[in-house]
Formats: sequence, structure tokens, C-alpha cells
Amino acid sequence: MTMGRKETVRYSDCFKLSIVEEIEKNGLSIENCRRKYGIGGSTTIQKWLKKYGKNHLLNKIVRVETIDEIGELQALKKELKALKEAFAETTLENKVYKTYFQILGQETGMGDEIKKKLEQELLKYFPKQKR
Repeated sequence: MTMGRKETVRYSDCFKLSIVEEIEKNGLSIENCRRKYGIGGSTTIQKWLKKYGKNHLLNKIVRVETIDEIGELQALKKELKALKEAFAETTLENKVYKTYFQILGQETGMGDEIKKKLEQELLKYFPKQKR
């Protein structure tokens, strides 16, 4: 019983360049080119494009950052973290105050009166917003 051996096919540089040129100039897809010329490996042509081509067909993300941009990004991340913490603290305080005034209103029986007075006071500071 003989096992099938995998053949190594070597392509000339001229052939590789012609394939890369056909893909870049004629817009032929890598898969179509692979089928058309019977090229076996799924990444063979991608390697040729990387080596011989203009690299515009490869999926790459190129980031160019200056030292200033990196510093600014770090400062913005730090500021965002501080703002999130401040927001969480303010939200918690808001819940505490709401609960406090709700209990105060229930205990004194003046819930509606307290609520109206609070709204009037808040409107002095925030005239366009109703609370």
C-alpha cells in the first residue's frame, strides 16, 4: 500500500510576478487566479503579493502615531476613567437623596409638599429642565 506524497511545486519569479501583476492590474481575485493557474496552496498567492506586490490587497491596518498622540490618548483614557467614576458616584448620591426624601415624605406625611419645594428650588438652578 503506497501513501500519496505531497508534491512541492516551485514557480519561477517571472511567473509569480505575472500573477501578482494580473491581480493588481486586472482586478482578478486571488481565488480565481489560484483556480485559473492551478496553484495549490491557499496562501501561496498572498505570500507572493506580500513579497512582490504593492500590498494593497492584503488586509492590513496601518497606524502611525506620534508621541504626542500616544500621550494624548493616555490622558483621554485617564480622563474617561475619572468621569465614569464621578458619574457612578453622582448616580449613587442621587439615589440616596431620592430615597431620603421619599422616606422623609412618608414619615412626615408631607411627601407632595417636599417634592414641590424641591422642584421649585431645582428650577432656580436649572430653569430649562424639569425634575
